[in-house]
Amino acid sequence: MDVSPFKPSLVKAVFSDVTPMHVSRSAAWAAASVTRTVLTEIIDGARRAAAEEARKKLIPVDLLSAIDRNVELEVGNKWYDHSPTFHGSTGVLYDAEGVIVPSRKRSRSRKPSAVVGAHRFEAGVKKLLRRQGVTAVPAMVRDLDGIASVFLTDLARDAAMVVREGGGKRFGTATLVMSGEPAPPPFLDDSLRALSTRRGDGRTIGRDDVLAATTMQLFGANLRHRALTEAREAAQNTSAG
Repeated sequence: MDVSPFKPSLVKAVFSDVTPMHVSRSAAWAAASVTRTVLTEIIDGARRAAAEEARKKLIPVDLLSAIDRNVELEVGNKWYDHSPTFHGSTGVLYDAEGVIVPSRKRSRSRKPSAVVGAHRFEAGVKKLLRRQGVTAVPAMVRDLDGIASVFLTDLARDAAMVVREGGGKRFGTATLVMSGEPAPPPFLDDSLRALSTRRGDGRTIGRDDVLAATTMQLFGANLRHRALTEAREAAQNTSAG
């Protein structure tokens, strides 16, 4: 398994933007691994789309194609409101009265946020691109940065909520099943079974809290299974080292 290019220091910086809780070392490595897995799958889908046109440089349309082909890759949705790539593809939103909801204006606030801090992911994204033998135009790199930043920020919020609520038993999971395909077997392991009765203090986010947050963020069974498996391995290897 490749080491995540998103270092624990970056993970802890993102977590600190949304919660004052301490983040354990194993939790930081698990979150870094999950983010790596998600971005790797997105880049792989975009790479396949570009390969059909004999290109090795990814462009934004390849990102849209990857998501269209595999809905499991639709993560970090809050970034879509800020990226020209997704303008016109997310549809028109209406409120309860049937009035069109205007699109969000770009914020000039310096307050830490997933959008403002997206540039922090650029180095890691470029490493993942190189691992798959491709490059990307600046707009595509920005989209990948933004999706990674929003995804990890949402993961941090959910992990903190799991700690506050004392476990993951009240948070259900959904399994995506494509038409005509059999449902995949449920992914269960000791760490996820234990989430219903969380152990540990209420001030520290641990590895299992990140795993619980992952099950909440990733609704696709295949991607979720891969992310959880690799995150557990990453955390275990770190503990062993």
